[in-house]
Amino acid sequence: MREVFQQELHEVQERLVRIADLVADAIDKATTAFNGQEVSLAESVIADDHLIDELARSLDELAIDILARQQPVARDLRVVVSALRISASLERMGDLAEHIAQLSRYRFPEKVVPKTLRPTFKELGRLDVAIARKLTRLLETEDADLAEEIRNDDDLVDELHLSVFDKVLGETWKGAASDTVDATLASRYHERFADHAVSIAKKVQYLQTGAWVVPTP
Repeated sequence: MREVFQQELHEVQERLVRIADLVADAIDKATTAFNGQEVSLAESVIADDHLIDELARSLDELAIDILARQQPVARDLRVVVSALRISASLERMGDLAEHIAQLSRYRFPEKVVPKTLRPTFKELGRLDVAIARKLTRLLETEDADLAEEIRNDDDLVDELHLSVFDKVLGETWKGAASDTVDATLASRYHERFADHAVSIAKKVQYLQTGAWVVPTP
């Protein structure tokens, strides 16, 4: 029975990695579409979001079943409970990638944001994709260095997010109302995507130590 239980825990980890990989592909396509007017990529992200949702639901069912049958304790219990919470964050990250793709499709054939903000959003997209790829590796390896890298990358995303708000609220901003709405929404989606990755990284660190990581002021 113990061997079966360990196989089930391994299955939980493999499913998390699979979902994270799909999320990384989604944000890669979504940000490419957003920055490059590639509507076919945007549509593929929107069409495939249900795959992430279905895998997340399936993982949740497995985790709940394990809790009911195996009644795990100590680290094994942390693994299962954390999987439920990580699954929810990954599902939300997939939704945020879809939101970015929807903005791109809605504004096609125009670009979503004015020219002055495009370099900022290109960098936001690059960072989100990098974070997502690191997150997949983190769930595979539980490498503490990757968790720290994700948190550092999130700091950069936060800075860019604030710079977008500074720009659209500044006196020199000449964008239309729709430009302002699109830019603020898109920036928020990028920022929240990275925040969810940080939340997952903290949960992985919790798995290792049994204690929550308190950010350094």
